[in-house]
Amino acid sequence: MQVNGETVTRLGTTADPQRDHILVDNQPLIFPSAPLYFLLHKPVGIVSTLKDPEGRPTVRDLLRGVHERVFPVGRLDYHSAGLLLLTNDGELTERLLHPRYQIPRVYHAKVTGVLTPEALKGLRTGVRLEDGTRTAPTEVRVLRTSEKKTWLEITLSEGRNREVRRMCEAVGYRVEKLIRVRFGPLALDDLPPGSYRPLTPVEVRALHRAAGSPRVPSLTQAKPGYT
Repeated sequence: MQVNGETVTRLGTTADPQRDHILVDNQPLIFPSAPLYFLLHKPVGIVSTLKDPEGRPTVRDLLRGVHERVFPVGRLDYHSAGLLLLTNDGELTERLLHPRYQIPRVYHAKVTGVLTPEALKGLRTGVRLEDGTRTAPTEVRVLRTSEKKTWLEITLSEGRNREVRRMCEAVGYRVEKLIRVRFGPLALDDLPPGSYRPLTPVEVRALHRAAGSPRVPSLTQAKPGYT
């Protein structure tokens, strides 16, 4: 074994895997990163990727103090805001995004105009999108209305691109504002736009259960950390 280029011959020699370069049989010794889980309130005008070829600000720019690489679980489009989960737990990410587990996503959408009963029925029973596919029956609730606007709460379990906007367009209404307020057991609550927080151990366990994970972490193991 070598540590920082020097061969170790003395028993009991210690090394810091975070700082020292360790070789065993001339191969780097790699330690798996501890699982990290963060809830971010993505503002409008931020790209839900770690890099953007157009040079626009990304969610990576908002994660000040997080030095390990974490990835968004799904996406919110550039003009949408709300709850975005980021983690380095690849197995959980795959489960959360797999259609089999139907993790509900709850959105609040402000649309132009007052929806007719026929439009509401169409959203709830399923509509045909511009690409010819049909959406599944959806839970839609009217939150409030004015003379020219309607706020809807829409719960989806599918992961189609820009689905809420496309659904509303299919029944003749344009989405002016879209916010994701819940993802599975996680709620956005009063987290300010552009801010993030680590998940609590209880939230991590709830995510694993929602995704049918065979290995639900203990409360102590799930405790996230960052510097």
